[in-house]
Amino acid sequence: MNLTDYNEIRALLARHKFRFSKSMGQNFLTAAWVPEDIAASAGLDEHTGVLEVGPGVGCLTKELSERAGKVVSVELDKALKPVLAETLTGCENVEIVFGDVLKQDLPALVEERMPGMRHVVCANLPYNVTSPLLTAFLEAKCFETVTVMIQREVARRICAGPGSADYGAFGIFVQWHAAPELLFDVPPSCFVPQPKVTSSVIRLTRREKPPVEVMDEALFFRVVRAAFNQRRKTLVNALSSQLPGLEKGQVEEILVSLGFDPRVRGEVLDIAGFASISDKITEIETADL
Repeated sequence: MNLTDYNEIRALLARHKFRFSKSMGQNFLTAAWVPEDIAASAGLDEHTGVLEVGPGVGCLTKELSERAGKVVSVELDKALKPVLAETLTGCENVEIVFGDVLKQDLPALVEERMPGMRHVVCANLPYNVTSPLLTAFLEAKCFETVTVMIQREVARRICAGPGSADYGAFGIFVQWHAAPELLFDVPPSCFVPQPKVTSSVIRLTRREKPPVEVMDEALFFRVVRAAFNQRRKTLVNALSSQLPGLEKGQVEEILVSLGFDPRVRGEVLDIAGFASISDKITEIETADL
């Protein structure tokens, strides 16, 4: 069965009385080159265990099965159970777990079901939960790489650098934990139903340690979020209004002491710049104790 042929997919879904769910962000691929290229980009071999999320009818799952030692695919929609039972017949190294991946203990899941392997993520992610999923994958710290297809707009934000309109707090979070690469775009015509946006495939390679050291990682991210929550404001105004206990005069002194223009906005600072500011705040708070 060709799992990217529209007519075969339609007949398959009709046999099992399956209906698309908008709430689950279901868009199935109808271009064979897409799952092939996604799987090829993931760097798989017989020693690799793959976590997939949202297998759909299984077109990417089959490509992963041919390249990896084991594939564990988590699917929220139990209505796809008979569909996947048919399409993945013969894929002995594939295990489908029905449930919400965001409620799973990911390190325990992959170690239990794919023991002794190097673990990666490879998936066509539902658009409506992209950020929570990527956050979960990175915070789990058990995946060497995360190769996923997501909305192009989100991919651009993840890969953006200082000074770009796409640069923001979530991109900094991802870049703190991983090195992102934008691989290729996928047009809406490659899906059924067709989404209204273009997709992109990105690969995130987990960092062994963050790009810079900070004294207080939680404070670092509070500073970053504060800077972008009100990105039109200067950093002085943004930090003093978002971080309790910091007066405008204090923030201005911190910026000047670090060589920044007091009128600077957060969108032009790189990760090292934010780190220097958060460390300076930590030093001041520690000195006040």
